[in-house]
Amino acid sequence: MKSHLQQYLQDTRALMLAKLDGISEYDRRRPLVPSGTNLLGLVKHLVGIEYVYLGTSVGRPPADVLPWEADGSVWEGADMWAKPDESTEYITGLYGEACAHSDRSIAALDLDHPAEVPHWAEGQRSTTFGALLVRVVDETAHHAGHADIVRELIDGQGGKDADMLDEAAWTDYYAKIQRAAETFRDG
Repeated sequence: MKSHLQQYLQDTRALMLAKLDGISEYDRRRPLVPSGTNLLGLVKHLVGIEYVYLGTSVGRPPADVLPWEADGSVWEGADMWAKPDESTEYITGLYGEACAHSDRSIAALDLDHPAEVPHWAEGQRSTTFGALLVRVVDETAHHAGHADIVRELIDGQGGKDADMLDEAAWTDYYAKIQRAAETFRDG
């Protein structure tokens, strides 16, 4: 079970990083939806997810405190976007370190190992490493879905199943969905 969860996590981490490939620094950073979601910010956010849930919460904190945690700006959304002085290489490097740290926790700990999440409400902080591993797999997959949509908005590159149809077939498919939706348009 643990090895399957780790494999899902590793595969989804790779998908997240692949969304940064082949586009400009600007496109990696620009928000394309009202919530401000952007590709590099999603990776930055996952750095903290990995470190907190699969590190700090199980008694294995990282060697260094993340800058946005140290100054408290994480609670103002600073983990969801990259500052101009935070390069792609810096963010992806941190992500690689966080993932390696998590993988060491996965190797060292049983799923029933006790855990305590510091930012959860008092009296609700206790859980297990296994529950947190599932949470990180879910959170990473959740944000990979966001990354698919943001990348599609940038340059049309779809998710992992985007190659199942050619461009003409995708156009027809889209039109079919639009026609079905139109039957419910008011006015």
